[in-house]
Amino acid sequence: MTISAEVLRYAAFTTDPSGGNPAGVVLDATGLDDATQLAIAAELGYSETAFLTPGPERSYTVRYFSPKAEVPFCGHATVASAVALAERIGPGRLVFETRAGTVPVEVTTGSGGVLAATLTSVEPHVEEIADADVDEALAALDWRREELDPTLPPRIAYAGARHLVLAAATRARLADLAYDFERLAAFMAGLDLTTLQLVWRESADTFHVRDPFPVGGVVEDPATGAAAAAFGAYLRELGGLESEAAVLTLHQGDDLGRPGRLRVELRPGDPRIRVSGAAVRIP
Repeated sequence: MTISAEVLRYAAFTTDPSGGNPAGVVLDATGLDDATQLAIAAELGYSETAFLTPGPERSYTVRYFSPKAEVPFCGHATVASAVALAERIGPGRLVFETRAGTVPVEVTTGSGGVLAATLTSVEPHVEEIADADVDEALAALDWRREELDPTLPPRIAYAGARHLVLAAATRARLADLAYDFERLAAFMAGLDLTTLQLVWRESADTFHVRDPFPVGGVVEDPATGAAAAAFGAYLRELGGLESEAAVLTLHQGDDLGRPGRLRVELRPGDPRIRVSGAAVRIP
């Protein structure tokens, strides 16, 4: 296929083009139909590509496509798109209208001129998951229940997309990820899950995470902003935070050789979750 739209490539949640999570960005998708957007995302092959249609006063309608399907919201492509826009129209506040709802994004300039974006999620929620569903997820992962952290029970968390949170008891368990792609994809499709948020707690506010994404045609997502937001809501719901206001650091991509860092902020009196990270153009 010949791509007619200009497709930019950015790595999100990193300042190194070889780190973080690569995303495609189309800053003006006016006139592109669903089939064309999906074809562009499939040809690019990244976990998601964002397609923006400009609106008034720094607002944009944004759609996100994986190589296989449209997804309601994607955090790393949001950060990538916001930084790409800031390079052209300057940092400041943006508003993204997504299928999941309105997502404000603030782009700031840090030391050395590094641009970083903070997205504010839609209102999140957390729900329990049946034991039989947990068993099926573990079977597809080839994990055992005794390898889970009992202080962080399985839950489905939402902050724009649905993610199953499973906490490993050890870093070694998290590092050893070899799963049944088709079985896990079928399980996730049945529960309308975007990724699995696999986590290991290093300390009260620092976590290592991995996100299988077979429903998107990708074995693993290197840095997942939507899942990070959902995880913040999960910790708040379970009382797993030391205070109502908290800042979490999530390390993701280390096991893939694409290290990234995600900052997750929870504020008192506001159920929404803020996720921040840098992004850089991929040459």
